[in-house]
Amino acid sequence: QVQLVESGGGLVRPGGSLRLSCAASGFSLEYYAVGWFRQAPGRERETVSCISSNEDTTSYADFAKGRFTISRDNSKNMAYLQMTSLKSEDTAVYFCATHAGRRCAGNFGAWGQGTQVTVSS
Repeated sequence: QVQLVESGGGLVRPGGSLRLSCAASGFSLEYYAVGWFRQAPGRERETVSCISSNEDTTSYADFAKGRFTISRDNSKNMAYLQMTSLKSEDTAVYFCATHAGRRCAGNFGAWGQGTQVTVSS
């Protein structure tokens, strides 16, 4: 069964950090680009970051640049999103998803169920 499962979300104070994980099962993540997305209540889903299958390309939304770092470990079938200097506006459900191919473009494949990140004092 093809599955992505996110973890690592939670409640954190402004300025704090979280590391989100995306675990793939039922397929080899190494063949696919992985993206992180988020959706806050009442807002549309937005792209946070993406990493190509062999890690040669990463991209970040403007709000994530300098604060978030995407990475992956193909040997563990995992992808990660390290988030630092968190702000209240980062509060959202965060999702990981694969693209249909090796690059951060085109159709999506699998989606995770999401993990809640709440930034509040």
